[in-house]
Amino acid sequence: METARTSPAPHGDDRPDGEVLWRPSERRVAEARVTDYRRWLAERRGVVPAAGYEGLWRWSVADPDAFWDSVWEYFDVLGERGSGPVREGGPMPAVRWFPGATLNHARNALRRALTEPDALALVARNEAGERRAWSYRELAAEVARVAEGLRELGVRRGDRVAAYLPNVPEAVIGLLATASLGAVFSSCSPDFGASAVLDRFAQIDPAVLLAVPGYRYGGRYHDRSAELSRIAAGLPGLRAMVLVPPGAGVGPEAEAAGGPPPAVPTPVVDWSELGPAAGAAPPLPSFEEVPFEHPLWVVYSSGTTGLPKPIVHGHGGIVLEHLKTLAFHQDIGPDDAFSWYTTTGWMMWNYLVGGLLTGSRVVLHDGSPVHPDPLALWRIAAEERLTYLGVGAPFLAACAKQGLRPGRDLDLSALRGIGSTGAPLSPEGFRWVYSTVGRDVLLGSFSGGTDVCTGFLGPSPLLPVRSGVLACRTLGSAVESFDPQGRPLVGETGELVLTAPMPSMPVGFWNDEDGSRYRAAYFEDFPGVWRHGDWITVRPDGGCVIHGRSDATLNRAGVRMGTAEFYRVVEEFPEVADSLVVDTSGAGDGEGRLVLFVVPAPGRVLDDGLRQRIRAALRARLSPRHVPDVVRELPGVPRTLSGKKLEIPARRVLLGTPVERAADPGALANPEVLELIAAARADLLGAPKPSAG
Repeated sequence: METARTSPAPHGDDRPDGEVLWRPSERRVAEARVTDYRRWLAERRGVVPAAGYEGLWRWSVADPDAFWDSVWEYFDVLGERGSGPVREGGPMPAVRWFPGATLNHARNALRRALTEPDALALVARNEAGERRAWSYRELAAEVARVAEGLRELGVRRGDRVAAYLPNVPEAVIGLLATASLGAVFSSCSPDFGASAVLDRFAQIDPAVLLAVPGYRYGGRYHDRSAELSRIAAGLPGLRAMVLVPPGAGVGPEAEAAGGPPPAVPTPVVDWSELGPAAGAAPPLPSFEEVPFEHPLWVVYSSGTTGLPKPIVHGHGGIVLEHLKTLAFHQDIGPDDAFSWYTTTGWMMWNYLVGGLLTGSRVVLHDGSPVHPDPLALWRIAAEERLTYLGVGAPFLAACAKQGLRPGRDLDLSALRGIGSTGAPLSPEGFRWVYSTVGRDVLLGSFSGGTDVCTGFLGPSPLLPVRSGVLACRTLGSAVESFDPQGRPLVGETGELVLTAPMPSMPVGFWNDEDGSRYRAAYFEDFPGVWRHGDWITVRPDGGCVIHGRSDATLNRAGVRMGTAEFYRVVEEFPEVADSLVVDTSGAGDGEGRLVLFVVPAPGRVLDDGLRQRIRAALRARLSPRHVPDVVRELPGVPRTLSGKKLEIPARRVLLGTPVERAADPGALANPEVLELIAAARADLLGAPKPSAG
């Protein structure tokens, strides 16, 4: 068993990383869906993997054809499996999954409308206090109406339907209606600027745009009429715009801005007027059965290193992958209420919709998670009796910084699981959950991403939760750590790779006919092996630790360090709300500069004393080489709209790239911060190295 690092934290927390915080009870293990699956494997297929989770995982990656075929059968996926093989072709990326099979994602998402139509399917909450709910029967009927409306607008199999919508039911309905037709869905959050939206949607040439004229966030209405005009003008293939009402409670500002946006060069249809009149639509959509790898949706890379990559996922791969992860790793089923705080511009929204595949109740939240107060999202979890709540790791870190105690102040007794993703969750974040939210929850830190629309590292209801550790490699995910020569590592940090394909890997990039962009994105470093771009340590017990992006590594005179470890040290200080580290090494200026940007906590300042304490902690806990050359205050850390730190664009700005070329301002939460970094470039790179200490 690996010995956990025991370096003390700067504030007296000397507990080791890898500390066991939770173990599943015998009852929880016995009742877990993955335990039932293991019994099913033995009874139906005569497969008896070695004992424990690790034995099941090793079987799933050693015989992936048998594993993924069993997932189809175990969940009784609706569609025609056919008699063909599970896979053909290879090596990666030249792999085809389930050739000859047909199915439809929307049909599987709405299957409970046939068996338990009155079960609650969708609940929508917003920060104005509005609550809307749909049973599976009502959701299916609304999907049928909208699908008919899209068909009347000329949408056919293979056409694209784009959505410029917040996390509202109309977005879910639009996705399912589009999928039911065999058309292709794509979404952006309305906080994206017009240029960022066009960077994405112009690549796929949508036929119809679903959009809101404005949205509410943080107690304020944001009018997007002007943005809609620019977006529509930039999409010459657009046949119609479907305008979705901004929702109740948006206030008089929305009413003043009401009406369709001016000068839109395409017909505008009201959402309520789509398809047949209310009650006249069929109770279920007519589902277009499509091949396993038929495009379901297009999602996008962050766009911080160039034009966003339009990543295409197929119907079948998403159905199998989301069923597997939601049921076997999060233990979600028909009795659960599942939510993940996200926008439609992040792949976690697509994953959240996947909750319908399990028959669970999916709860949407539109608005700020901390409005009107810091407990707003936790209050929704209590009121909706959520059994599983997912969030971004920075949200949990912010709650801990504020000293929130949601488990004390609210009734979270229904909560059985908490998910965290978007960034590595620190050991202190793990401990905060168990000390302040609930002692008997399965806390799952996930790592994966937009590329595969899932997490290939995450929790298991069969395994303990350890601070700072992702419990396992998920079933069917052949994750390894590679050294530069492509040799697997255990207990050492290396490149995160996948040595075997997963069904939810992209079926390709849009408009990449020869697959060259796709191959260049993942398969150039290790032919036939997917390189993901993260640093990972695979522990001897199968647990994993993510150290940050491998393309943002801090390489100081050959001493390599992931940024996640750096942030952990800095952000443990109560005076620090957030931070960003940038290494300019390798840019032709010798060793380069190591620049640390610090966002002080409310009421705190970055003074010389705090600078010295941060440097001392980094020297003691990382290495003398990782003491920053300069520590500078910023009002915020530059982030994407989905919350990811902009390490690479910040480095480019420091090295002289204009801000508008380093990252698209329309895709950023706070583009003005990159401008501040650019303005201070000469001062930052010319700063003298501090004295030791």
